[in-house]
Amino acid sequence: MNVHGPERLAGQGLDSEQHDSGNRAIHALLSDSGVGAQVDLVLTWRAGDDGEHGAYEAWATRGLVRFRRLIAGDGTLQFEVIEVVGQNPLANQDPLALCTLDAERAAAMAGGFDADDHTRRFIAPEQQSYPFAYERVAQLFDSPNAPDLAVSPRDWCSGSSPGTHGALHVRQSRAPLWFSGPGVVVGTHDLAVRSIDIAPTCLAALGFPLIDGEDATGRTSSERGAAPDVLLARQDGRVVGEVLDGAGRQPRRLYVILMDGMHQTELDDRLANDPDALPHLRRLRARAAVLTGGSIVNFPSITWPSHTAIGTGTWGGHHDVVNPTYYLRDRRATVSPQGISMGTEGYANTAVESVYEAFHRVHPGCLTAAIHAPFGRGATHAFLEGRNLCDRTRVKLLTAEFAADMNPRWQNEHQSVASESLLDTRGMAQVAELLSRGDLPAPLFVYHELAVTDGAGHEYGPHSDGVAAALAETDRRIGRVLGLLDERGLFEETLFVVSADHGMAPQDAALRANPTAHVLAAGLAAIVAEPMIWLLDLAVEAERASDGRTGRVIVYDNDADTSGEQPPYEGAEVIVEAHSEGARPRLIASGSTDPNGRFGFATPSDVASDRIAISVRADGRNSRHLLLDGTRLTFDLRAALYGT
Repeated sequence: MNVHGPERLAGQGLDSEQHDSGNRAIHALLSDSGVGAQVDLVLTWRAGDDGEHGAYEAWATRGLVRFRRLIAGDGTLQFEVIEVVGQNPLANQDPLALCTLDAERAAAMAGGFDADDHTRRFIAPEQQSYPFAYERVAQLFDSPNAPDLAVSPRDWCSGSSPGTHGALHVRQSRAPLWFSGPGVVVGTHDLAVRSIDIAPTCLAALGFPLIDGEDATGRTSSERGAAPDVLLARQDGRVVGEVLDGAGRQPRRLYVILMDGMHQTELDDRLANDPDALPHLRRLRARAAVLTGGSIVNFPSITWPSHTAIGTGTWGGHHDVVNPTYYLRDRRATVSPQGISMGTEGYANTAVESVYEAFHRVHPGCLTAAIHAPFGRGATHAFLEGRNLCDRTRVKLLTAEFAADMNPRWQNEHQSVASESLLDTRGMAQVAELLSRGDLPAPLFVYHELAVTDGAGHEYGPHSDGVAAALAETDRRIGRVLGLLDERGLFEETLFVVSADHGMAPQDAALRANPTAHVLAAGLAAIVAEPMIWLLDLAVEAERASDGRTGRVIVYDNDADTSGEQPPYEGAEVIVEAHSEGARPRLIASGSTDPNGRFGFATPSDVASDRIAISVRADGRNSRHLLLDGTRLTFDLRAALYGT
């Protein structure tokens, strides 16, 4: 078996120049007063020493696990645990854990929390599961856009809203998943899959041809010595054959209903305990393959990376939209696709293929539609990307007509939810306009984002009356979609996917927790965009002349620029001291690096190189400490956290 990855290594994770700053950041996050009780995991990939392979790491107060990703003899990805200190914090990867409300209640109670109060039904790390954790951690660090460190907060420790998501654990990572319509095995299936499995499963159900594309290892079929065996240019996911009926009628169209932020246990509980609620979702469920464990989404479990994973069949580490906001090392710039919201399709890696693009490859000239989808690259109609096929006057009239679906409480209680409700109303108007046009064919593929469930989840918290109202409102819109398809005779030939982009967990809003940003308070130089950290470091070389009379330090910016080179760092402060046993440190030299990043000094001939210490400091960069013989001085994180 061969060690695989990180792919496209370009500074992500902790390289050999960052072990000290990385260790200090991890220690601060896990042990400093206040924040240590808010952090569940700190995740990274760390380069190996002396030519050794690096390893992925998950640090927690309860223990550490280090693991590697391998390509096995059969060509599949496997994961090898190479070290555990204390408890393996990722040991429980049961994808079916906590998949019912009763299980959530029991887990909350086991952790000492109030199982009956939906606003305080917190779940401690010891009661959590981390499905597909090794894969979901490793994939992130395949992107050059990935951070040096990623933080997964405890269940209730993120932000000041009553509900949120983003963490690695199952509660914030599980979404419902139904495949409804022709070509599926109707009923409940006792399994959980990954969100990257949705796209290939749908394309297989629709009879798309296999192509010579890349699988989860990043190698094409031909590079693997195989016949064409994937359905997308890069396909990290698998076809979930367990839910497909190969002998049944094949669907002709695909309609994805994406209820943003809708947690599976919330949807299941409403369907089970309110028989008169959600009639249109019930109609879809009655003809669906329903996955008990739902869909485990991308890490981080946040909107923009998650939608792009669903829409490409690839993890965020491969489609490159790794976070709502992320840092581009080579450009020294932070970008925020979610922040700008419109015109964001260009942020995704062009080496991956969107489902829209796959439809146009197989069905040239077909109509595809992204209805307010965060990722719509290749869609014929994608309003957020500036491609609008709808008649604007007609959409305005339909929006006014469909405003009756909007719950008036939003306007009085939470303007943000009212805005998302209006967005969904406008999206519904686009669907109605497209399906009623005589001059356009009906779309073969629609990805329909419904946002109000996410807004309500944040503002009211999961399992609240606000989310119940948002879900009922969403069901009314789904009913309109189904009615339009019925009118055109398209319902029976359509495969529906009902899912979400992430889960939702109640928060202790009084904490106003932002544990990721603590690295700044701890004195680290970094770019922070929750839940990610990009450390700002220096690369330092030190050497002594062969005659022993002089030494020099060469300092570079640790991140390469757009040329691929690390630029010399001018103006870094250098302090050189001799350390003799039993004596106080003696200053040898001090000064600043020149435009070439160099600082030279005389070295006392009676002091060995391993007794000469060098400190390098610069504004906006983490300090570095090393010996003249090249030995890097690194904070001992294991001893500090675990006493080993």
